[in-house]
Amino acid sequence: MKLADMVADGLYVASAATRLALKNRILVEVIARGEDFDPQRLVPEARETLLTLAAEADQDAQRIESARLRARRRHNDSYGTHDYRSRDVRNLRKRQRQSEQVAAGLRARADDETELRKLVEDAREAAWSEVERNIDSTLRIEAARPDLEPDYGKLREARMQSLRLIDLPRLAAHRRRNAQGAAGTLDDEKTADAPAKAAGVDLSELE
Repeated sequence: MKLADMVADGLYVASAATRLALKNRILVEVIARGEDFDPQRLVPEARETLLTLAAEADQDAQRIESARLRARRRHNDSYGTHDYRSRDVRNLRKRQRQSEQVAAGLRARADDETELRKLVEDAREAAWSEVERNIDSTLRIEAARPDLEPDYGKLREARMQSLRLIDLPRLAAHRRRNAQGAAGTLDDEKTADAPAKAAGVDLSELE
């Protein structure tokens, strides 16, 4: 992968992480607590998040540089994934440059008021989409009506058949085992006989 593509991927991931942090903040403050949504109030948090991610990218670059300098003096076989050798120096240098450029790009975005406002707006849309999906899902469950579900009759018949043929017999067998265990007759042949059934239905359940 080209260095430019690697940097673009790093910036994309960092922006996505920033939007997620802002979205969670909006969900807590605006949706849960009922506070007013003020995009300008979230701009400093967007900036701080980007700067924090930039600092992390700088730290990654420093770690990779240290690993690269050590790897230059090692020419034997590697003992693990992060046990770098001289043949890894080129790739490590590329990763170091990636982290350095990602850090620089994040700091540039943190100084861009337009970019910060866009992150806040994207986070607001993501928060609303999540709330909208939850509301829609809740309404579909709680407001389901036979006249609004074209397959309601078929699905209801399937559920009732499952109840008759599977759930009720299981419940009856469970109740019999409990009763026999309490009476000390669990191994008694007469009491252990299966009850009469019709079409797979335990008739004792209909008494």
